[in-house]
Amino acid sequence: MIVDKAIYADGMRTDIDGDISDAFDAARAQGDCFVWIGLFEPDTDEFELVKDELKLHPLAAEDAVSAHQRPKLERYDDTLFVVLKTLFYVDATSDIEVGEIMLFVGRDFVVTVRHGAGNPLGPVRKRLEATPEMLDHGPAAVLYAVCDEVVDRYGIVAHEVERDIIDLERAVFDPQADDVTEDIYRLKREVLEFRSAEDPLVPVMQEISRGRVTECHGVQEYFRDVLDHLLRVDTQVDAHNELLNSVLNAHLALLGQRQNDDMRKISAWAAIVAVPTAIAGIYGMNFDHMWELHTAYGYPVALAVMVAICVVLWLILRRNRWL
Repeated sequence: MIVDKAIYADGMRTDIDGDISDAFDAARAQGDCFVWIGLFEPDTDEFELVKDELKLHPLAAEDAVSAHQRPKLERYDDTLFVVLKTLFYVDATSDIEVGEIMLFVGRDFVVTVRHGAGNPLGPVRKRLEATPEMLDHGPAAVLYAVCDEVVDRYGIVAHEVERDIIDLERAVFDPQADDVTEDIYRLKREVLEFRSAEDPLVPVMQEISRGRVTECHGVQEYFRDVLDHLLRVDTQVDAHNELLNSVLNAHLALLGQRQNDDMRKISAWAAIVAVPTAIAGIYGMNFDHMWELHTAYGYPVALAVMVAICVVLWLILRRNRWL
C-alpha cells in the first residue's frame, strides 16, 4: 500500500491529491523538483503502476515485490536500485527481526519500498522535511537519510546484542545456572543473521562515499559518515561473534568439568560403600570356621571396622577434593 507521497521543491513539501500518475504529472509540470513515493509491502498489481510510470526494469521491480534480497546497489539505465536490510530488536524474546527497504532513485523521483515491521520511514521523512537545505540535494538526500537511519538502528541492535552476551557470560560462570548451550547457539545464529544484513552493505557505502555514484556527489561527505558508523558496527559484530565462540568454549569446558566432578563424587561414594559391602559379603558366606563369629564382641567390632575404614576413606577423598 502507499504510505505517503509528496512533491519536494526548494526543500519544501507539497502534498499530492490523486493517484501516483497524478503525482508524477504534477512534478513534471512543476519542474526542478522530485517525487517521493513510499510503499509498504506492495503486491504485484499495486507496484505495476509505479513500474510502468517510471519505466523501471522488470527484474528490479520483481525484487521490490518479492523481497528477500541481499544488500546491494545496482544501476538500471538512469535509475539506481538500492537494497538495505533493516534490523529490529525484540525485547520480549531477544530476537532480531530482519526486514528490507528498497529504493529506486532517479533524477526526479525516489520510490521506497519497505518490507517488515521494523524501521518505519515516517520519522526519516519528517527529519528531512525539517531540514530544507538537505532536501535541496534532491533524491540523493533521501537515499542518505534512509541509509543513515538503517545504520543507526544497526548500532542500537549491536548494543542490545552486547547486553545479551554479558547476561550469557554471567550465566555460564554461575554454578547454579541451567545449561545455556541452546541460548548461546540461538544468539550466535542471530549474530550471523546480523552480519548477513550489515556486512554486504559495506562495499555499497564505500562505492558511494568514494564518489563512484554520480547521483550522490552532492552528499558524498554525508555518506562517508554513514560508512564510518557502519564500519564501527561491522567491527562490533565480528567481536560479538568471536566472543560468543569464547563463551561457548568456556561453557562446554565448564560442563565437562562439572560432569567430571559429578563422576568423581559418584566414584568416591561408590568406593566408600564398597568397604562395608565387601566385609558384609564375606560374613554373609557363613563359613563354620570364622573365629569372630563365636566371640561376644565380633559383631560390634566388625561394625566399628566398617565405620573406621569408611571415615578414613571419606577424609582422604575429601582432602583430594573428590567430595
